[in-house]
Amino acid sequence: MYKKIMVPLDGSELAECVLPHAETIVKGCGVSEVILVRVAEQFQRASGFAEFSYSEEEIRGINLERQKLAEDYLSQVVGRLKWDGVNLKSEVLSGKAAECLADYATSNDVDLIIIATHGRSGISRWVWGSVADRLLRSACVPVLIVRAPGCIPGI
Repeated sequence: MYKKIMVPLDGSELAECVLPHAETIVKGCGVSEVILVRVAEQFQRASGFAEFSYSEEEIRGINLERQKLAEDYLSQVVGRLKWDGVNLKSEVLSGKAAECLADYATSNDVDLIIIATHGRSGISRWVWGSVADRLLRSACVPVLIVRAPGCIPGI
């Protein structure tokens, strides 16, 4: 049923809590490919703040550094995983997280997305939003959302 799984990671320990779940599905479903994905959102010049303005070259440098950090992080995670018989890949995307992830899943024939959620609610969720929630609503493939360890019901 699931042959290609996408696992979005944001560099946090919380996001990595999905890895044991992914491993179980990989072993139980005969998954052949797992793609670890990280979105490096592009730094943009803030309008109206001339004193904090960056040159195009500085912005390009910041974005290249973000890309490199994301690549290094994913490479390190792939190196830790020992999933025999599975093609482990990593991919760094650029743009708005939820939209990039949904588009990538569709255009790369992903069968399942496994993502962690911080489990925020109320004002915190309104202010920060939820990539997992937006991905759930925009992806055209099944999405398994894993709640953070230590989740408190009702919050």
